Amino acid sequence: HLTRWFHDERPLPAAPHATVATAAQALLYAHRHRALDDLTEVLADCAHRRAEELLAVFAEEEPAALCRAVDRWAHDERPDRRAAAIAHGLRTAPHARTEADRELLRRAALTVLARPADSALHGGALALLVGDPHARAGHLPQALRHFATGDPHLPAGALTPALTTHPEAVLAAFGERLRRGPDADTGQVLRALADVTTPTLARRVAAVIREAVARRPHTAGHVAAYVDRRLHHGPAARPVLFPLVTGLLEDAPTQLRTALGGVLAAPGTHMAAPRTPAALVSGTLRRELLDFLLAHEDDPAVLDAVLHAAAPTAEEDLRDLVHRVGLLLVRTPEGAAVFDRALVELGRRLPG
Repeated sequence: HLTRWFHDERPLPAAPHATVATAAQALLYAHRHRALDDLTEVLADCAHRRAEELLAVFAEEEPAALCRAVDRWAHDERPDRRAAAIAHGLRTAPHARTEADRELLRRAALTVLARPADSALHGGALALLVGDPHARAGHLPQALRHFATGDPHLPAGALTPALTTHPEAVLAAFGERLRRGPDADTGQVLRALADVTTPTLARRVAAVIREAVARRPHTAGHVAAYVDRRLHHGPAARPVLFPLVTGLLEDAPTQLRTALGGVLAAPGTHMAAPRTPAALVSGTLRRELLDFLLAHEDDPAVLDAVLHAAAPTAEEDLRDLVHRVGLLLVRTPEGAAVFDRALVELGRRLPG
């Protein structure tokens, strides 16, 4: 009866910020322990956004119940239930607390994997198995083959846990995907690799990225986003990130150096008094890398990107940065024209 109210968005007179739908959702959450297994079945039947939201919360707060549900759904004859088993299994796996829970997820994945008719779900099932240290070795080769073919249900992040146990095979698969995959894949792979912080693995990741850049310079935006993400890991990232970025700033194509200039000069990061915790962590290394860029760069396009990226900030150090970039640009007539045009554009948009 309550899930029927998920479509009812009438406000409640006693609580103006609540609706009938949100009240129904809150009641189901508050009283979930009366019949948790029954509730997961009702929510799976409901096929409504609010039902999905509750199941997502239960994956974190009630993982044992979700593991039981995933096991039931994997053995269900209804295809939508088996799809739900994989989707919610992946969501629940990081929160599974006991070996019994993990065993239920393994069994569910193997059940789906054994069904040829469920080939569209096999990537997700393999992702579950690769994330489980007890099942990884036996299923990693098949998972890497799926990953190499671009299976959307086997994202790069699902393979990163296997880097600690099978680094050669997984890094080779990532390198192949970076060399041959579409741009969307490149972003996904680099986002996953940015979270690899173990020094030895991070150095090997950097080598994979350098090779990918050499082969596909048009992936500049994704590589710059990787650098930005790694900078937020703070001083621990320096031994790997400094040689990678300085090497790219010395010999990468203009497109990539331009993208890196925009990242290194971003507001509130290269200044003396960063305003956010993330900026505080990354600011020192970011400024060091920006100084390296300004000491080696003479391409007007790159310097123009630095100027535009830094301009929105209001800190006093901006005056010094604009002056430094200007002195570099006015060495040539082309650079001077770029500098004049940038100042006019930025002055109109940001009078400060």
